[in-house]
Amino acid sequence: MQYSYTPEGVCATRIDLEIEDGVILKCAFTDGCDGNSKGVSRLVEGKPATEIIALLDGITCEGHDSCPSQLAAALKRYLEHHRQR
Repeated sequence: MQYSYTPEGVCATRIDLEIEDGVILKCAFTDGCDGNSKGVSRLVEGKPATEIIALLDGITCEGHDSCPSQLAAALKRYLEHHRQR
């Protein structure tokens, strides 16, 4: 299933995900730090969303929220929405 999330308080302006059976198949950030976004995307693809949430939730960047933490927020929102259907 395709899912797009609009992050808050970070450089990235959108996170696009493809998730199937709770596993992240694709992850792409729009804007933000190009190298870091590509690196994070490659590291999370093929992993269970719950595992990535546990790893990335709460990571900060210079005392503020971070793109990895916003990815965790996107995954939480996706799982909440998906489980309600």
